[in-house]
Amino acid sequence: MINIEEEKNRKVRAFLVGEPGNNLCELKGLTDTLGLETAGTLTLTRLEIQPAYGMGKGKAQEIVDLAKESEADCIIFDFNIEPTKQRNWEKLSKIPCFDRQEVIIRIFASRAQTKEAVLQVELARLSYSLPRLAHSYGDMARQRGGSYGSKGAGETQLELDQRRIRERIAQTKKELDLVVRTRETQRKKRGALPVPECALIGYTNAGKSSLLNALTNADAFVENKLFATLDPLTRRLNLKDGNGILLTDTVGFISNLPHSLIDAFKSTLAEAEQADLQLIVIDASDSQAKFQYDTVIQVLKEIKAEQNNRLIVLNKWDAVKEKEIDQAELQLLFPDAVKVSARTHEGFDQLSERISEKLLGAMNEYEIPAEEQDILRQIRANGVISEENWLDSSVVLKARISGRTAAIAEKYRKLNSGETDAE
Repeated sequence: MINIEEEKNRKVRAFLVGEPGNNLCELKGLTDTLGLETAGTLTLTRLEIQPAYGMGKGKAQEIVDLAKESEADCIIFDFNIEPTKQRNWEKLSKIPCFDRQEVIIRIFASRAQTKEAVLQVELARLSYSLPRLAHSYGDMARQRGGSYGSKGAGETQLELDQRRIRERIAQTKKELDLVVRTRETQRKKRGALPVPECALIGYTNAGKSSLLNALTNADAFVENKLFATLDPLTRRLNLKDGNGILLTDTVGFISNLPHSLIDAFKSTLAEAEQADLQLIVIDASDSQAKFQYDTVIQVLKEIKAEQNNRLIVLNKWDAVKEKEIDQAELQLLFPDAVKVSARTHEGFDQLSERISEKLLGAMNEYEIPAEEQDILRQIRANGVISEENWLDSSVVLKARISGRTAAIAEKYRKLNSGETDAE
């Protein structure tokens, strides 16, 4: 006898399908974040270009049969499914079928809190759903004997719904434009301050929010799930040498991030594009650390932010030691990275030092003639002085300076000091 209460509380079960060579770990993480239970998985040995299902009818039927055997409530593909193919899959299987793009959009929708995030996600959802209206009449919840796969309300109703969605897209864009202009105004006000801006950038769940909290005593939301942060949060960080920067936590990246989301989140992703320094945070304890890094760089290229000054930060270094992960391999992959732990605060002093070097150059010693007061004023205005000793005819400084000021003061730099240029 069926236990009605257990059936009511049971999680939606998903059958996952991946491309050749895909172990589906990432998709499992996404579906888990969405609250789904994995009923079964299948990684294809090859992917044929067939018009109806993106593969042969025999393989499609095999997937449907496996999904039924595992009592799956839906089928999720870890690759993009065109609207026509999606409808064909749902007719064949009689259960909802969709791709990772829809999973990611649904996760974003469930986590959006601020007005800007809500509008951004709504714009992405509408843009994605417009060509998929026949699919959108259903839902990915279980359809036990329901209307899934049945005939819709007719072409007239479909055209009406399409017009309504286009109108909602236009209205959402207008509302989002107003919010974005407010953000731009706030960013310009920050830019008027003589304080460098750094952006924490990285794969989703790499520990960026935890790192922001640990470095600045902030209260950013932290959860061990994908896309815990959608809205940028900026806090001031005082560096070891006394200089201050603005540190911003940004939305996490992921491979094959839907273009509709990239377009919708352009104002948010602009934090990465306009930062004086990008801190690329990588979960060093993850076996896919190199893949995470490559994905982040790819997304930065897509938003035209790959040329910014950057520093790689290997987070969760305490977990690397606990799991006895090959540290030499990580060192080989990321030779110039800073190793830190948001949990133990390990490596924070070195991180502060490297941020200062990247933004202001290395600490150097200069002996400036007393009559060169203009150079002294420029160093005080544009650099960070750690020591200043006046002699009879000169001033000996230990300072970080960069750019034009460093070029002007170069002839007064003592030869035994470090490099003046930021890396």
